[in-house]
Amino acid sequence: MSGSIWMPPGARPDTLPAVPRQRTKPSWAQPDPFDELAERLDDFIAAAVHPDEIAALLESDGLSDDQIRERYGVKNSFALAEELYERVERRYPEPDGPAHDTWQVGLLGCLLRGLVFALPGFGYVLGAPLLAGPHDDVGLPAGTVPLLASALVGWMWNQGLAHRAYAWLGLGDRGAARRALLLGAPVGALLGALVALTVAGAAHPAAVAFAAGQSVYLGAATALLVMGRERALLTALLPMATGAVLALAHPVPDAVRLTLLLGSLAVVALLGLREVAPPKGRGAVLNLRLPPRGRDKPRRTRSQSTTMGPRLSASLPYALFGLATGVLVLYAALGDFLTGEQHSAIAAPAAVALTLSMGPAEWLLYRFRSGSLAGLRSSSTPRAFWRTTVLTVLKCLSGYLLALLVLSLATSALWPHAPGIAGVRLAGLLLLGVVLWTGLLLQSFGAVLGAATICCGAALAQTVALLTHTGSPHGVALIVHGTAAVAQTGLVCGLLGRVTAHR
Repeated sequence: MSGSIWMPPGARPDTLPAVPRQRTKPSWAQPDPFDELAERLDDFIAAAVHPDEIAALLESDGLSDDQIRERYGVKNSFALAEELYERVERRYPEPDGPAHDTWQVGLLGCLLRGLVFALPGFGYVLGAPLLAGPHDDVGLPAGTVPLLASALVGWMWNQGLAHRAYAWLGLGDRGAARRALLLGAPVGALLGALVALTVAGAAHPAAVAFAAGQSVYLGAATALLVMGRERALLTALLPMATGAVLALAHPVPDAVRLTLLLGSLAVVALLGLREVAPPKGRGAVLNLRLPPRGRDKPRRTRSQSTTMGPRLSASLPYALFGLATGVLVLYAALGDFLTGEQHSAIAAPAAVALTLSMGPAEWLLYRFRSGSLAGLRSSSTPRAFWRTTVLTVLKCLSGYLLALLVLSLATSALWPHAPGIAGVRLAGLLLLGVVLWTGLLLQSFGAVLGAATICCGAALAQTVALLTHTGSPHGVALIVHGTAAVAQTGLVCGLLGRVTAHR
């Protein structure tokens, strides 16, 4: 091999011998059947991820094992598919046009939902005369304790009720969802009214009646929101909100205030009842009969009971999450009372800002879903997908905190006699926003147990600190909200960074 190249006699040293040309295929030779089949099925074979896909196509074309042995000289369709899979290089073409994204929603619809959440707050403006009187034993305005108690019960009960109704909707049983709301909403309203009556103490009966009306509204509004009737709810609330704005500018007679409150409540209640108890037959009146006992559960088939329906216990973490977040929001609204810095009205700007921010929060939850879907397409390793997910979480969370900051500053500036929001108070409010948004994100992925545990622990810690007079309420809120925010953010990054969580 190391010797010189043989040169024919008379050849110059700078020339090389001619390389013999390969023999071409004779004209009478038949083309290779493997090549013909691979060329005909090239696009399909190149996009296949396993030879079994090719074998299924061959069998669907009607190729029997006898034909395959006679024509291609292999044992069966699986052997032929493996040979074709080896011959053709893998090519995975990108889909034509932009990929379909089911999580794209409009911002305006989400902002309208946030407005629907905030409009009931105008009811407290109209109902102020009903709450007139001396402060109670804990220094709160008259009637505040029954209102807060019934609100907490309503948030807890209706959060669990909404989950159960949504679970039925997810199973495609709209009738069962209606029955769950028809049974659950009145029970929640009655429970809220009884709790308000129990804790009323020396409060005026008008305050208890107002709290009972609040419980009825929460149940009816839950039914409308679950069934997708946000626009109807917004329309029903607009007259009451308009009257409240006028009452802020000019004195309004008590009779007009009461008429607006009762009128809006009646319209919302009737709309909710109409939604969950639809008419039976043409021209029939509303079917107001309650379903028989057990109709909220899946029907029995033969002698065996099915477990396809959602379990009642599955809604318990959602109810606890609603209770815990309600307690945290109320402490944020009562922070100035607890420190003795404000005695004229509840610190509503914080609660209003948090309520209005639920619109942008919902839109950013959809944006996270859309971003994680794009990350699934673009990432080639689990670590790359985790990085993409964490960056998407940080972007969406930053956007929500920016919206909450703007809303907090705006409501604090526009609210009459409201204290300025800055420093520890603002930091605590923003950290509470982190807790709420990450909790909603975990809840949307079904990981509500972790979010409920952290939020319940935060609410319990803040309650114990309040009862034992440990530290200043704003300082305690900053520590509690910060700890819960770090815990839930870590849970989000750890859980949602896994591909299987996005199924």
